[in-house]
Amino acid sequence: MLDQKITVVTGAGSGLGEATARLFAKNGATVVLADMDVEGAERVLSDIEKEGGRGLVVKTDVSKVEDAKNLVDRTVKEFGRLDVAVNNAGIGGATAAAGEYPIDEWDKIIGINLSGVFYGMRHQIPAMLANGGGAIVNMASVAGMVGLPNGAGYSAAKHGVIGLTKTAAIDHAEQGIRVNAVGPGFINTPLLGKRSVLDTNSSDTSAETDALAAMHPMNRLGEANEVAELVLFLASDRASFITGSYYNVDGGYLAQ
Repeated sequence: MLDQKITVVTGAGSGLGEATARLFAKNGATVVLADMDVEGAERVLSDIEKEGGRGLVVKTDVSKVEDAKNLVDRTVKEFGRLDVAVNNAGIGGATAAAGEYPIDEWDKIIGINLSGVFYGMRHQIPAMLANGGGAIVNMASVAGMVGLPNGAGYSAAKHGVIGLTKTAAIDHAEQGIRVNAVGPGFINTPLLGKRSVLDTNSSDTSAETDALAAMHPMNRLGEANEVAELVLFLASDRASFITGSYYNVDGGYLAQ
């Protein structure tokens, strides 16, 4: 589905980014893995190369605009162009009521989860235009459509990602750039393991996992590859008439 495509995936050292990078490589893409966790990204790339794929690891802090530019510049320098970008890197942030939410935590989560997506697209889009077009998939969340108790920073950032996605899609629709967003429910990844997006005031991890699963009509957590499959489709030419859209992968969470 992505034969000969040059792709960038942020947050590729674990979780949804790792699953996406692996699936892209299996479908013929060259994958540039961007992450602050270079060791994790190198581990993923090593596996990809063992299976005959190719790629590059670029240490990237998506909250820094110079890092976003460097990521695109390195990709184009190494592989000649950029066809697909997945802006996935994100954090859960603090859990606190909106009136008590720590200002430094707000700045941090907005910087990574929202500004990081904008900085990425700000440099990805010109590179894609130079090559005649491309596809961008931004990682939002079900929390981008509804409120998240004690998660003001996370929910605000993910709402912003959806609005930014729609706007960018409109702005560049006639230039061959497609931009879409994916909204996972609670997915079984290391981010969830940090228990940073839901505070149950419980030390019982098993009980918390069960509580999170029960929030979905399917009564289970999602798996990273289930999200990656949708990202793959949206990044591919099979989704050629899809732009400015938001798709849930949430086990029915938002249907309630």
